[in-house]
Amino acid sequence: MLKQIKTFSLYGIKACIVTAEVDIGRGLPSVNIVGLPDTSLREARDRLQSAIRNSGFKMPRSRILINLSPANVKKEGTQLDLAMALGILSAMGVVRSDDCEEALFIGELSLSGKVKPCGGIIPAMLEASKKKISKVYLPAGSEPEAATVSGPVIIGVKSLAELVSHLRGEENIEPFTGSPRQVRPAAYPDFSDVEGQSFAKRALEVAAAGGHNVLMIGPPGSGKTMLAMRLPGILPPMTDDEAREVSCVYSACNLLKEGEGLMTKRPFRSPHHTISDVALVGGGAAARPGEISLAHRGILFLDEFPEFSRRALEAMRAPMEDGRITVSRVRGTSTFPAAFMLVAAMNPCPCGYHGHPAKECACTPYRIKKYRSRISGPIMDRIDIQLEVSPELSADIHAEESSEPSESLRSRASAARALSLGRLKGKKGVYSNARLDTTDIKAFCSVTPEGAKLLRRAREQFSISRRGADKILKVSRSIADLAASEIILDEHIAEALQYRLDEDNPGD
Repeated sequence: MLKQIKTFSLYGIKACIVTAEVDIGRGLPSVNIVGLPDTSLREARDRLQSAIRNSGFKMPRSRILINLSPANVKKEGTQLDLAMALGILSAMGVVRSDDCEEALFIGELSLSGKVKPCGGIIPAMLEASKKKISKVYLPAGSEPEAATVSGPVIIGVKSLAELVSHLRGEENIEPFTGSPRQVRPAAYPDFSDVEGQSFAKRALEVAAAGGHNVLMIGPPGSGKTMLAMRLPGILPPMTDDEAREVSCVYSACNLLKEGEGLMTKRPFRSPHHTISDVALVGGGAAARPGEISLAHRGILFLDEFPEFSRRALEAMRAPMEDGRITVSRVRGTSTFPAAFMLVAAMNPCPCGYHGHPAKECACTPYRIKKYRSRISGPIMDRIDIQLEVSPELSADIHAEESSEPSESLRSRASAARALSLGRLKGKKGVYSNARLDTTDIKAFCSVTPEGAKLLRRAREQFSISRRGADKILKVSRSIADLAASEIILDEHIAEALQYRLDEDNPGD
């Protein structure tokens, strides 16, 4: 008897509906899975037999053939277990229900028959909604994650036995009717802990308002990492569209915790400098998202910036500009979102003390130049805000008055971001000034004659490229938004120019 049960397989961060076709025929007792299964699916043969027996059912003493359709596409993941087990039971006549062939079944099976959580719930729900599938059965506890997508009826199941009882009409499982549970915002360190560094804090406020990339250069102990760790606390909250995009990426990577649904806090990723280029930008044999995609709509913090491999950094060039990355493999092409905010930190020289007011640098000019040349010109050109962070030697660590708290900075940054969003209304996929294209710059970055003259002189004097000039205008737009100014003034241009280092001598 032939039965067909719908499930899904992931390709990058997108789901594809897969039909598990189960046929029980004559032959020696065996379970064969065809249709380009990966190792985890080939091992499912043993899991299925134990799960079915331990759920109180008997395995047929016949040849069982499971075909995963479409058969010409590689399948991977353990989320197909539940559909294959149900297909075997349906082909045996244990279960007779219209839901068996009309609904979508998702879940990994343990040897005891329990249904375990798996990744890719949100992409699967998106595809189910697109394909007009009316009902989805998935692991209990994953309902809030699935509820981020409206449309299909969501039913959580704890075990294979419970699912069979429900489909037989013996035990009713109520559909999930709650709302997607939001991830609690993280408690980030506060900017009030940072004494001094008013210039750096102002630069980070501008960066938060416009979503701009930042490079901080300074000696050890100057507070670069301390400032970067506090930056997420002043970022404006994500829009609903941004939250869905980020949640979809984390769902596909199985990084959402059980019981959590929509992510509302912006991601903060801080990989070590030994990371490979594939782990950083994504790829591999199965084309998985990298750190730049996990930092989508959030922050990618790269400490010890020059210590990252040249190949890994250069691989970020296109995503930094386009906000996405396309990975091509023999099996197909996958496009991942990568609209991240780069925050990088580095020392001014190998020993770290070049330009330090109290400690002498032991590096030769050649070593300093070689160290800084690890960061290519094209990468520097894509960093909107570049600033020096000097150690605050005179700051009183026992000062009674704390500096401005994160709440005040976040309030101003959120107000400025709201202005930019109102201006960009109708521009799909553009949520900040940092993502303005050439047409948007012409439309939204009106500059006074004095400001235009100042920018022209700066371009001639410092040999600023066209992309660099656009970056200055974008930063100026964010500064103007912080000042609630519709037009960019010369003072806004002047401040934006302060956030660019001499590219020939950064850090000097």
